[in-house]
Amino acid sequence: MTTVATRQFRIRGRVQGVGFRYWTQREAQRLGLSGWVRNLPDYSVKAEAAGSDEQLDEFQRWLQHGPPGARVDQLEVSAVDEDELAGQAGDSVSFVILR
Repeated sequence: MTTVATRQFRIRGRVQGVGFRYWTQREAQRLGLSGWVRNLPDYSVKAEAAGSDEQLDEFQRWLQHGPPGARVDQLEVSAVDEDELAGQAGDSVSFVILR
């Protein structure tokens, strides 16, 4: 049985206005992750993803570079405690873009 972990990602750089959320959703779905991604007022992007450690490691490697047209200057990663997940948006079978 595969253990499900959840990580939160904060991406800074040229990550808004370049389709970053849409490409992130596409990559997360390709990897079979669940979670969400959203733009933040400070022009960074935040994502939360759940899956196996292997899936999350591959997602994190992708986020370090992002899609064509993006420039990732900084990627912050943190594990999410199960207690923090209560009431979060998203569901267990999809990866969504939040507004």
